[in-house]
Amino acid sequence: MCAPCRPVGALNMDWQAARVSFVLALCTAALLLPLGLWLARWLATTAWRGRPVVEALLMLPLLLPPTVVGFYLLSTLGQGSPVGAWLARSFNLRLVFSFEGLLLASLLVNLPFMVQPLQRAFAAIPVSLREAAWVCGLSPWRAFWKIELPLVWPGLLAGVALTMAHTLGEFGVVLMVGGSIAGETRTLSIAIYDRVQAFDLAGAHVMALVLVLCSLAALVLVFAAGRARPLQER
Repeated sequence: MCAPCRPVGALNMDWQAARVSFVLALCTAALLLPLGLWLARWLATTAWRGRPVVEALLMLPLLLPPTVVGFYLLSTLGQGSPVGAWLARSFNLRLVFSFEGLLLASLLVNLPFMVQPLQRAFAAIPVSLREAAWVCGLSPWRAFWKIELPLVWPGLLAGVALTMAHTLGEFGVVLMVGGSIAGETRTLSIAIYDRVQAFDLAGAHVMALVLVLCSLAALVLVFAAGRARPLQER
């Protein structure tokens, strides 16, 4: 096909970066979902006095500059550090400038996006409903699966949508921990930066538009799920 006849998007889209971004988003959401469910339910139901400290630590990645999180991950996991050297020696595992390290960083910075919607959904379930399930003979585990989980699906959907959207757009931590290795750690956000540096504004525009549409779709899902919430928060 001659150059003038090719679709503009095919010329300007970095498909390798798109693949890395979407695989990273899917892996992050899949790994955070079970942890987010457990942590959100515990935060919503516990009476432990230290809960505000846990909630503060959970929210910390949202307040810190991404470069700060990336710096500490580099300092902790780099091959010059004791942890990084041990991982490389014992497991041949390199967590800096690799997809595995990129995934670990993504898990840390995206945990609040998974937990917060789920925590609000679990907090909206009346205590009397859980007690009624126990009185009827359901174990806490069966009550969770048969009663609580079907009721918190809006929070679950919102958590997955927000986690994936934020993962797709993450830049600072991704750049510091993963670098910009084509096909392995270069994501769409880094590809946009590279295109702008190379004065390829058309290419940057195409990829930026993809991220805008993904973020918009995630927000539509969040607000639609919020309208469908079956129970009101206490």
